[in-house]
Amino acid sequence: MPLSEYEPARFRSPEYKEVWSEQAAEQACYITADAIENMKSIAVLGYPNEVCGLLLGHINQQGWHILSVRQIANLNTNRAADRFELDPKGYQAIDVEIRNSDVEIIGVFHSHPDCPAKPSPTDLDGAWEGFLYPIVSVCDGEVRDVRYWEPHDDTQQFHPVLVKEKNV
Repeated sequence: MPLSEYEPARFRSPEYKEVWSEQAAEQACYITADAIENMKSIAVLGYPNEVCGLLLGHINQQGWHILSVRQIANLNTNRAADRFELDPKGYQAIDVEIRNSDVEIIGVFHSHPDCPAKPSPTDLDGAWEGFLYPIVSVCDGEVRDVRYWEPHDDTQQFHPVLVKEKNV
């Protein structure tokens, strides 16, 4: 089935279209093949619910350098198929674990079951400027698309981020 078949009408509404920009972010995302595969695997295993997790790596002038990803529990049980709430205890545990290491938390990924890898107004409401937000589209249990987004407080929009696979 074409990816467009998995785009609910709400993703074509003005409210949703206002959330993302066509203008690319200034910085790029550099990510290891292992991190990409882990993120996809976590999303598929969690289907048909949304899953979420943290991006670990570092940020410099070139952009985000993702070295690994870690799943965090989705506390939203009422609307788990289309919402996520990152478990703060899971976040804090990873933050403590990586202290005094060469990595930091640089973003949050989540999945969109049977929906495109485009941010929603809900995604924008919870986004922190400076973090990277990959979205994994999982349709019928298979990854269809992964897109990377950067929120901007000044425009109240997500901007797409160019992705480059990184060798470790």
